[in-house]
This record gives sequence, C-alpha cells and structure tokens, in this order.
Amino acid sequence: MIDGLGQHIVILGGGTAGWMTACLIAHRWRDRGVRVTLIESPEIGIVGVGEGSTPQLKHFFDTLGIAETTWMPACDATYKLGIGFGGWSDRAGYEQYFHPFPTALDGHTAPQFFYNARARRTGRDVDAHPNHFLLPARLAATNCAPQPAANFPFEVSYGYHFDAYKVGAFLAKHATETLDVVHLQRRIASVERAPNGNITALIDTDGERIAGDVFIDASGFRSTIFSALAMPFVSYADALFNDRAVVMPTAHTPGAPIPSQTLATALSAGWAWHIPLTSRNGNGYVYSSRHLTEAQAEAELRAHIGAETGEARHLKMRVGRVRDSWSHNALAVGLAQGFLEPLEATALHLVIATVEAFLDMVDQGGATDAVCAAFNTRIAARYDGVRDYIVAHYRLNQRHDDPTGYWAEARGIEALSDDLKMLMSTWFTGADMVAAIDRAGLGRYYSAISWHCLFAGYGTFPDAARLIPPGADIDPIDLPKIDDFLTRCASNFGSHASRLRHLADHKDTV
Repeated sequence: MIDGLGQHIVILGGGTAGWMTACLIAHRWRDRGVRVTLIESPEIGIVGVGEGSTPQLKHFFDTLGIAETTWMPACDATYKLGIGFGGWSDRAGYEQYFHPFPTALDGHTAPQFFYNARARRTGRDVDAHPNHFLLPARLAATNCAPQPAANFPFEVSYGYHFDAYKVGAFLAKHATETLDVVHLQRRIASVERAPNGNITALIDTDGERIAGDVFIDASGFRSTIFSALAMPFVSYADALFNDRAVVMPTAHTPGAPIPSQTLATALSAGWAWHIPLTSRNGNGYVYSSRHLTEAQAEAELRAHIGAETGEARHLKMRVGRVRDSWSHNALAVGLAQGFLEPLEATALHLVIATVEAFLDMVDQGGATDAVCAAFNTRIAARYDGVRDYIVAHYRLNQRHDDPTGYWAEARGIEALSDDLKMLMSTWFTGADMVAAIDRAGLGRYYSAISWHCLFAGYGTFPDAARLIPPGADIDPIDLPKIDDFLTRCASNFGSHASRLRHLADHKDTV
C-alpha cells in the first residue's frame, strides 16, 4: 500500500500513454501490493499524431528491462539522432539545420560553436552554423546508426521512430503478461465522486461500477475524468496557433536508405514531418486553420510528398495543458493532460516525465497536499518550458516569402514568456547565452546546445553585408581541425540499415 493513496490504481484509456503509464506504475509499485487496472474502449483508437521520440523513450524501455531486439522489430522502429529542419529560414547558407540529441563528445566542439555564434551575432564574419560543429549532424547526414564501434568509448543519445499502434499493443502485452495489469474493455458512461471531490468509481454503459483508490485519466482529448473534475484548461493558442493536422503514410522508395533523423519541413502555413519506419514512412502536415482549409492542407501535403493517391486522415488539436495534472485522487497523462504540437516529439517524453515525477514524489513525501502542489508546479513548468522552445521556432523564423502571411504573423507573436523574452534579448545584445540559460534553470528542459542550434540554425545574425572580418580580439577557431575531428569520430559508426538488419536478425519476443 502506498502512503496516502491506497492500493488499487485505475487507468482510463489505453494507447501508448495509457499502457506506458500502466507499465511504469506496475513495474515500480507491484511489490508493494499495488494493483493496476486499465480500462479502454475497443471502439476508440490511438490519435497517432506523431511517431517519433526523444531519448527519454530509451530510458523508459531500459527501466522496464526490455531490449531493443525485443521491441523495435515488433514496432517497425528505427533510430533517431535528431531533427533536420528545412525551409524555416531563407537566409543564405541557413536554409537547413540539424537539431541533435547530446553526445559525450559535445564538450570538444560545443564551446567553439558557442564562441563563434557569439562572435557572429556581434557582427564578426565567422562560421557559426551548428551542423559544422556537432557530431550527430554528421552522422544523420550519412544515414548512420547511433551505436559506435566497440573500441570507440563515446556514446550519443538517441530516440526512435515507431508505429504508435504497435507500441501500444506491445506495451499492453507486456503489462498484462509480465506485470499483472488487469485489462478491461468497457465504455465509461459516468464518473462517480465522493462528497470531498475524490473519484470513487467509473461507471460503464452497462451500469457496472469499477471502483479504485487512484484514477489516471489517459482518455485522450475527451479527458473524461478531468472533465468531471472541471479542471480548467490553460490554452497556448495565443502563441501556438497551429490547430489542425493531416496525416498519411507512404511506401519507402525502393533502394533508398532509411534516414536516422526526422525531417521537419516548413510549408505555406505550418510544417510537415517525415518519419521513417522499417515498414513505411509516416508523413503529416501541422497547420493553422485560419490560414488553410482542410482541402488546401491535404493538397499541399500530397504535393510535398508526391502522393496523389492514398487515404489522408484529418485531426483537430487543442494546444495547451490542464492547470493541475494531479487533482484530488486523479492524475492526467497524455492528451488528457495537454497537447503540444509534435515539432520536438515531446508527447511521450511528457508522459514519462509526469508519471515518474508522480512516483518519485509520492515515494519521497507521500500523497500530501504539499506534495501534490509541488508536483503540479513542477509539471506545469515543464510544459511551459517545452512550449517556449516550440514558440521560439516560429517567433525566430527567417522565412520571408510571404510578407503578410503565416510566417510573418509567426514572427510577430507577442505572447512570449519572460524566459523567452530574456533569451531573445540575451542573443540579440551579444550577451552570454550559456550563463543566461544556467541562471534561469532552462537547461532542465532544453540545453544550451539546443537553444544555440535553434537561434544559429536559422541564421539569426546580422545581415551578411554588415559583418566585418574578425579582429585581434577574436580567437580564431580551427574549423578544418573540427571537421577532421568529426569525420574521424563518425568513421566509428556503421550504417543505419545494417543496424536495423542486425535487430531483425536477433529479434526476440516478450
């Protein structure tokens, strides 16, 4: 029994978020007498807006003790070194940039990147493109896997691309067969509450009562439990105005390599993703309904990916979060908790962060009002921190092909947090970005490398015509030496395709 909680935890909703939550809780607490029941309707599918992840997903599977040879082949998964951004800037030389996950080698080249970026933003004509300083960009450009040779003692962090439906099914099997999670297929009609506001039971359409001690809302945008709690919703629409998506798969091009990166390409009123799986490619277009109709968005996506036929699926999005993710004896996760467009693939990252924070804080302090308040503050700050990073992608864009349209409007976003305003001021005044990020504690969400890649990757510097050659006050960075270093490091990494073949040849089952 968990102090202050009881021993029966009921999760409403399956999909990746629900089953991920069930696995984390059952894995951590089942030796303490905790029972986990997951209820899902067989008629409600997974939204599946994105199929990419951050390195947090590797941590999740490592926590459960599930090897890549077990889950990746079963879920059509591939590796992800980061995100390649294209078309977000029309600055010469900055039309594309790569946002990497960290590596153990960053300390050898990131300081030089920071130095040159600061020199260029103060008017010196030096190279400050992130792709020229960081190893993952080199690996992704040559379709490498993230695993080095055994004699190379440095690691890179990585995420995955995967089939969301198959991951949900895989985790359901693991949860029920290995972790003793009870799976009920029911349609819930109402939520029963006690006089003190706590949830006492969920009532299905046949009148059956499913009682519990703690209830977790993973019911997606329906947010069944938190709607019953009348939890206020904090909208991010004033700064993130994309509210629609159109998605469709395509087949691999015969003989083409499978990339180890997600592509995020700016289109007329939003951006399109390209996510490579072993079985197919996932494609989608996230856009603003104020600027495009569904038909226009679908036509633009089809033209972008060269798909005249095939079924497209249209989705509506509510961007923001619930005010409190823990209320009474209920916790919200996944789309019931909030939604940030999948630009930085943070959906599952936020599920894991929410559930692990809940488990850690209850283990350390019990289910007290003070612990609940501290948890809500922590999770809200994480959501807001991710929001700020995504908003910065739009606010800082350097795309000028439509002076009065979507991208111009995005550059005029005024609903900026104090943290984001501070970072922009730091960058444009030539002050120390690393120190500013450290002072504000923003590295908890995105590192100084990530922020520098975003600002510098767009070419957010003075116009090239205004730049002057570096003087004696600027230490020259030996770029050929850095290029040689990255090339030699990259030679220790094999191809993505060969690594995927290795996984398939050694695949295991749960």
